[in-house]
Amino acid sequence: MGKKTIHVSDFSGTVLETDDQVFRVVVLEHPDLVTGPVQLEISPTEVEGIDDAALDVAVVEIHDPQGDGEPRRVVLTASEFDAMSTETPMAQLLRTAERVRPPKARKAAEKIDYGTIEHAGKPHRGRVTDEEATLVRERLDEVNKRLADAGLRQIDPADPEHAARYGFPTPA
Repeated sequence: MGKKTIHVSDFSGTVLETDDQVFRVVVLEHPDLVTGPVQLEISPTEVEGIDDAALDVAVVEIHDPQGDGEPRRVVLTASEFDAMSTETPMAQLLRTAERVRPPKARKAAEKIDYGTIEHAGKPHRGRVTDEEATLVRERLDEVNKRLADAGLRQIDPADPEHAARYGFPTPA
């Protein structure tokens, strides 16, 4: 037994005969959209209707110094926005305005120096440096207290793995 999927336009209820007639439209924003983006299946002619009805819009963010810190996003027709610039034509103003650079991607997390007392003994994948091993051996009680306070495993010199990692005498 086989299965047959029949695609029907969400707009008109028209049966879409072939897969190449099925256009997927994702609705990102709409006043009646309350649960986030949704997808609809429509026909090629219905897509043409969307393209024909498309507006030239300007999408702007208003950063209010008196606000809660979050910018407000506003969508308006491009002609309405253009009319707001009375001194200089908007096209010229947009060409000469200061560019907004997207926030720089955060570099990899800052490298932790395990050779310092605040990080010595914390579990990590890297090689234990001589500085870290010396700190752990010389200040084991302090290191273990800090690790316990942080909810991390403590270092046990009797554990063969810990002894080898931090240079404790190997248990007999």
